[in-house]
Formats: sequence, structure tokens, C-alpha cells
Amino acid sequence: MSGVGRQSGPGKTAAVSQDRRNDYDVTNTVQVSSPAAVRNAVHELFSETFPGAALDKLWLAFYDFERLFTGRFPGYLGCDTTYHDMQHTLDMTLALARLVAGYEQSVEPRERLGAERAMLAVVTSLFHDSGYIRHEERDADYANGAEFTMYHVSRSADFLRRYLPTLGMSQDVGVASMIVHFTGYELDLDNIELDDPRDVICGHLIGTADMIAQMADRCYLEKCRDRLYNEFVVGGVAIENAKPGEYMVRYRSGQDLLQKTPLFYQQVMRERLNRKFNHAYRYIEVLYDGKNPYIEAIAGNIRHLVKIIETGNWSLLRRNPPYFLGIGNAVKEIDQLVSKQLASFTGDAIDADEPLLMPV
Repeated sequence: MSGVGRQSGPGKTAAVSQDRRNDYDVTNTVQVSSPAAVRNAVHELFSETFPGAALDKLWLAFYDFERLFTGRFPGYLGCDTTYHDMQHTLDMTLALARLVAGYEQSVEPRERLGAERAMLAVVTSLFHDSGYIRHEERDADYANGAEFTMYHVSRSADFLRRYLPTLGMSQDVGVASMIVHFTGYELDLDNIELDDPRDVICGHLIGTADMIAQMADRCYLEKCRDRLYNEFVVGGVAIENAKPGEYMVRYRSGQDLLQKTPLFYQQVMRERLNRKFNHAYRYIEVLYDGKNPYIEAIAGNIRHLVKIIETGNWSLLRRNPPYFLGIGNAVKEIDQLVSKQLASFTGDAIDADEPLLMPV
């Protein structure tokens, strides 16, 4: 089953493998750095979930996703955000497809999403971070996609409005441009109004997939310290220019970001997964005999982090995962941007006293 279904074999294994490879999913069966591997896994799962449904749009969407992130989509430069790279989106999309399949098996027929709505969820997932990708002309004044961190979801919604009609999905533009906001913090999720409750379910599944996939990543802790912090600096999240000569500091370093991550897990992640998204992560368990490999992996990451914080042994974080970007010198360029920006903070710094929030 290639790790996507309920039958015997890799797909049945819910325990997180100790030999898991850095760019593989939580079951260590799907290479989530490969668009073709994830596309095939999603196609296989949807073929079983929606027998006889036309899945041509799925293939086209994966093809265009790869072009966008590798800099071959007309007008766009490719991915240069080192945390929000191609692997992150593919990992999330695989999780989303599994959630959809589990949901369809868990509810009454009248409540099911159906193939078309499920396809819309996958397309929205594939392009939920398209707002980080710079346009050659419109974004000529920006040096890195991380500069859009605080409003990248709205940019992703704009991309979906332009892109969906090319797939023959013009009728879905309104829904897609709203449910993509379940992956971010730009809108109050409680205020998002959709006519069909099944569209709200899609939003819950997409938001859930985004959170559980990245936090279950085998290298999540290293990526937060070495990559997400850099994006937060460039995006004005780590250190905010509160007023002339005064800076509000949320994260003083990548290590400081990690030290605050257990609090994020307790206050933000659990609130969103359990209340905002109505425990949608449980639909994964239908595919794995009542177990949840994503939640298990997240718990393992948090336990490991707490141990590191308590012992002060930060050398335990030594993984150096590969990058999956569309711009060859992106890593060097963002490092230079971070150094330059940190050096520019010469005023008085104050620690932020607002609730911890990580707009990932």
C-alpha cells in the first residue's frame, strides 16, 4: 500500500520507525521530498476512497506545484524559504490525503466530502504556501520569500484565485481562498463563514495536516532552530520594530525559539487541534488500527526537546537534513539577510509580553 492504506504492509505500521529517513513520512514508506512519490501515494489512496472518480486534476496540480517550487512556473522565481520548502508541503499534502480518507470512512454517506471536494482540499494543500514564492515582477523589491511571513496565507489565497480556473475549478475559488486560511493566523478561524459544513471540515483537515506534518518531521527541532528562526528574522516575527529605536524581541535565537516551543505546543497547538479543528487528527487513526503515527512522532519530538532543555545538552540536536528549494543559492542568501538584519538592531530591545504565537 506504499504507506497510505489499511491493508497489511507498511501502511499498517503506525509506530514511528527509529530508522526513519530524514525526507520520509512518519511511516518511513513515502519519500516526501519527491512530488512523484507523494502524488502516487495520494492517487492510490484516492483511487480506493473514491472508486471510478476522475483524478486528472490531481496529476496536473502536482505537476504545477513542482514547477512553481522549482522556478519553472511562468512568472515565478521558485522556493527560497528554507523551512517552508517543497518537502514541507508534500509532507502536509500526504497527511491531508490520509485525513480525508479516514474521514470518509468514519462518517455517514450524506456527510462525506466526495471526490470533487476532496480534490479541492488536495489542491489547496499543495498551494497553501504559494504565498512565499516571489513573482518576478510584482515582488522585484523583495530579496526572500520569508519577507511575506506575516501575510503569506493571503498571498496564497490570491494565487489560488488565479490558478484554480486553469484547472477548470473556477467554481471553487471562493471556498479555496477561505479554507487556506485554516493554515495560518491572519484571520480569526471562528469568523470564517462557509455555506456548506463540509467545506468547514476541509478547512479543519487542511489546518490539522499542516500542523501535524511539520511537527512530526524527523528533523523538526533542527529545522526550527536553524531554518524557521531565520525566516522569522527576515519576516519581522522574531524581532519586531515596535517604534523608532525600540525593538520587541520574541525570539533571541534559534535556541530561544526551541526553548519556547513546549509552551507553543501546550498553548497554541493543542488549542487549534482540539478546539479550532475539532480533533480532526483522529481520522488518521482509521487507517492505522486506532494508532496515530503523527501524534506519536510529535510527542517524541517534544519529549526529546524537553530533555534537551532540562539537561542543557543542545549537542543532541545534530541532524543536518537536506534542502528542497528552487533557487540554488537560497541558503547562503537567507543567512546573509539574517546577519544583516540582526546587525541593524541597535536600539533598545524589550521582550515581548504578548501570548506566544508561531505563524507557521
